[in-house]
Amino acid sequence: MTRTRSVRLIVALLSIAVVLLVAPAAFAQMKFAVVDVQRAVMETEDGLRAQATLKKLFDKRQKELDTRQERLQRERDDIEKQQRVLSRDALQRRTDEWQRQAVELQGVFVEFNKELQKKQNELTQPILNRVLSVLRQIASQDGYDGVFDRNSVPYVRNDLDITDRLIQRYNATSTTPATGDSSGTPAPRAPAAPPAPPAAQPRPAGSH
Repeated sequence: MTRTRSVRLIVALLSIAVVLLVAPAAFAQMKFAVVDVQRAVMETEDGLRAQATLKKLFDKRQKELDTRQERLQRERDDIEKQQRVLSRDALQRRTDEWQRQAVELQGVFVEFNKELQKKQNELTQPILNRVLSVLRQIASQDGYDGVFDRNSVPYVRNDLDITDRLIQRYNATSTTPATGDSSGTPAPRAPAAPPAPPAAQPRPAGSH
């Protein structure tokens, strides 16, 4: 019984040794590549068009935000100028209205961000799906055992990066010419934090 166990143990140890010896050799024969998926999506012709569309939307909405922010600042300046001549009730009403508009502007900014994010997803998700489809074709044709996202790998040789090739293959199958600005869409600027409205100042004696 003891001898049988010893034989089994020896066989198990030999099996482990074989795996340890063979695995590195098998691993060395495997073929890997990396790709920057985000860059591939944004630098394809479709990606450049998507960025141009997003930039137009951004510029339009940002202009609206800037206009409202400037109007809010002018109102605040006027309240400060008028606080010594307005009655306490009138000053309070104007201050309350100013605060309401400031809160509303912050809400508009939040909605703007949501709108921009939603539009970006609508435009880029189809591109991402197609990029991954083209990537699978390349991996299958070239016999890659695995393709990893470059941003998730601590280190990789540059010659293993097939991002440029992926972009070229994608564009080669695209029939729509590239248009628009290739610059990335900037994030919308938050309206400046509204300054606290001026505290009511005592009016000169005899004023109403």
